[in-house]
Amino acid sequence: MYGPMPEDWYEANRTFWDERVPIHAAGDFYALDRFRAGEDPLRAFEREEVGDVTGRSLLHLQCHFGLDTLSWARHGAAPVVGLDYSEPAVETARSLAADLGFTADRAAFVAADVYDAAGAVPDSSYDIVYTGGGALCWMPDLDRWAETAAALVAPGGFLYVAEFHPIVDSFDDATGSRLVHDYFVREPWVDTTTGTYADRTAATVHNRTVEWVHPVGEVVTAIARAGLRIEFLHEHDLTLSPRYENLERQDDGTYRFPAGHPRIPLMYSIKASKPGE
Repeated sequence: MYGPMPEDWYEANRTFWDERVPIHAAGDFYALDRFRAGEDPLRAFEREEVGDVTGRSLLHLQCHFGLDTLSWARHGAAPVVGLDYSEPAVETARSLAADLGFTADRAAFVAADVYDAAGAVPDSSYDIVYTGGGALCWMPDLDRWAETAAALVAPGGFLYVAEFHPIVDSFDDATGSRLVHDYFVREPWVDTTTGTYADRTAATVHNRTVEWVHPVGEVVTAIARAGLRIEFLHEHDLTLSPRYENLERQDDGTYRFPAGHPRIPLMYSIKASKPGE
């Protein structure tokens, strides 16, 4: 339900993620064995929009245990750095990097809050600052997030955001056809659902989370206000899990509405650049 922000929101969220790391690492959703064998979890639109990353430094904010981070390394980004506030997630990411043969100077992982990234990551700026699906909803202060991300973009580099579209949370879970929540709500959503999106049946103890809805206009404005130039905002009719009961899995592992169903955007992506020196 939407309501006042609990004082312990940060600790509740971090504890939630700490508990889910081993569940995610062991399950089929992230399929770590297939990843180690070469499967690429990056979405086709991300690879196309980000472009050739060969020899470019990349910082992944809120990286969980680093599958996307390491995928960019496989595509040639160097060095790559992943940052996440969950110590178990970072430890798992480091283990995965070692399994793939990446040394710490090629793929490093740092445990820190995203707001503290500037003082935690190895370098002062990166050619590409990247953040993937399900990151911004954990940010109570989007302006601060954008300022942090923009400060870490090297001159001539860019910020790339691929996110779940916030309009998704306004519709019913069954068909995504009925408007049930306010798109412009300012209060956080406090949830106590057990399990995880990767395994709905998983037995879990730490189930309370605090999340925020950030309308797309707020995201774009925060990034522009932080001094970056918006190159594009794209909306996509696909998502990464069956957020609504009637979404259909596609051959590439994404989910879309069935043929003939009215569509809404399920994800969006933003590229925002910093002028060169």
